[in-house]
Amino acid sequence: QVQLEESGGGLVQAGDSLRLSCVASGRTASWYALGWFRQAPGKEREFVAGISWTGGSALYADSVKGRFAISKDNAKHAAYLQMNSLKPEDTAVYSCAARGGEPIADVTRYDYWGQGTQVTVSS
Repeated sequence: QVQLEESGGGLVQAGDSLRLSCVASGRTASWYALGWFRQAPGKEREFVAGISWTGGSALYADSVKGRFAISKDNAKHAAYLQMNSLKPEDTAVYSCAARGGEPIADVTRYDYWGQGTQVTVSS
């Protein structure tokens, strides 16, 4: 089992930045690819970004490319999502997830999930 805990969400204004953190515990969590997903009210959960367990490869949704950056610190069993130039449409609950293998955008292919952290961007 891998446990994931997110933090760093909050209420910000459009154009601001936030950094989300996801700390993993349990089984050797650094062997897993980590992904960030988000779910806005009334919408499906969607992929935001993912990173391989080595940190050598990253994947982004088109909607966040150039604004968000994902990183990983295996020594701390943590992944981060730096979110810049935030927009009101980025408002959602952001969750991190882990899976063995490479990071992919398919929400159904992740094995472990955190509880999520709320990000609200006001206009």
